[in-house]
Amino acid sequence: MGRIAFRCFALAAALVFAGMAHAGHYAPVNGLKMYYEDDGHGRPLVMLHGGLCTIELCLGKLRAELATGRRIIAPELQGHGHTADIDRAMTMEQLTEDVAALLRRLDVRDADFFGFSIGGGIALRLAAKYPELVHKVVVFGAQIDKDGLVPGTAEFLESAKAADFPPEFREAYAKVAPDPARFAALVPKVAKTVAMDTGLGRDRLKCIAAPVLVMVGDADMVRAEHAVEMYRLLPHANLAVLPRSTHFAPKDRPKWVAFMTRDFLDAPMPALAARDACPAR
Repeated sequence: MGRIAFRCFALAAALVFAGMAHAGHYAPVNGLKMYYEDDGHGRPLVMLHGGLCTIELCLGKLRAELATGRRIIAPELQGHGHTADIDRAMTMEQLTEDVAALLRRLDVRDADFFGFSIGGGIALRLAAKYPELVHKVVVFGAQIDKDGLVPGTAEFLESAKAADFPPEFREAYAKVAPDPARFAALVPKVAKTVAMDTGLGRDRLKCIAAPVLVMVGDADMVRAEHAVEMYRLLPHANLAVLPRSTHFAPKDRPKWVAFMTRDFLDAPMPALAARDACPAR
């Protein structure tokens, strides 16, 4: 085989293997045909994307940085990416129940979590309601209520349209969605999820026994002061404020985010406090 022919063959093989790199599956979950990718071996790390994201757009680069020695499970939420929307409200509580149901189907317990934006809110809710599913949690750009957002953000979301977001979100959705035309309908539905969210509640946050790393960008849509408040309320927490970083640092600065995530997840577990004073779930 000539040198040029060999290079063409190698390139074609690389493209084939790249397309096979992440195993995609569907599971029946609470009326959804929920898409998820499940790859690797080791302690499970569940990666939860943010609103209007696909796995690849918002978490793809970060996942590659975290893949070594871990089994990574990455679902796409209701109406996002490969997972078609259904005729039901999209609430943080329902999205949380969907992820919990998927993990039970996969017989996954005591997993680590990385949650970005809405995905971070889901991870915290799982830790509060289903502690048996959760080992450690990393959240980036998450808030416990809409007061945690930079002033004006909630008002923007209440009237947001597809054209108000960068084209890369629409393009990523169109590549994988069952109906690419649905993006325009997804935007107000996700925006309403955030704008109408009543919040996790500070009492519930105080009852999360799992260690949590609270991460936020210094130019995030979540206020740095809110991240500090979350850090102080959580019983076992660390805090990282990334300089020169926006809400989308997990995709724009994956090496920074991955370095701190690995360090936190690989550290020994602290002695966890009893939860006797916490309200019943």
